[in-house]
Amino acid sequence: MNKEFTLQSDIEVFSVPDGVKTLLTKGTPGIITQSLGDNFTVVVEGNMYQIKGIDAEAIGEEKQVIVSNNFANEEEVWNMLQTCYDPEIPVNIVDLGLVYDCTVEEKKEGVNVSIKMTLTAPGCGMGPVIADEVKEKVSSLHGTNNVEVELVWEPQWNQDMMSDAAKLQLGLY
Repeated sequence: MNKEFTLQSDIEVFSVPDGVKTLLTKGTPGIITQSLGDNFTVVVEGNMYQIKGIDAEAIGEEKQVIVSNNFANEEEVWNMLQTCYDPEIPVNIVDLGLVYDCTVEEKKEGVNVSIKMTLTAPGCGMGPVIADEVKEKVSSLHGTNNVEVELVWEPQWNQDMMSDAAKLQLGLY
């Protein structure tokens, strides 16, 4: 994408890859390198950050929020998971093979969802940020009672876990 911008307001962002919350100040120039799901990956002063779509106006873009009007069921949960991205990789977490298990249980009080997922590298500081995004998005589905997201490390992720489409998109074929 590589679109230049100047911050139009102060904004809290997450630094990539360590996931540390950081404040960027109004007037600072940067470059949008990726816009996927409802988040942006930007480079400011040589550092990479993730900006949530709800804060897009700070970089001169239209506010982006993924919302579903659908009831929570297994298909809709997987659809929502496909809107989540690692900020360094232009492929969603499902096609990357990062979601190991997704259990959807309908209960009297609502739908409970349990997700086991991993990261491309155990030391990735963005893990909690990505897991929070998954929880937030799945929780937004109507009828959701509880969403649990667990980061797991077994089996260790490798490129063979990616879908064929992801491998093709990343030039691994």
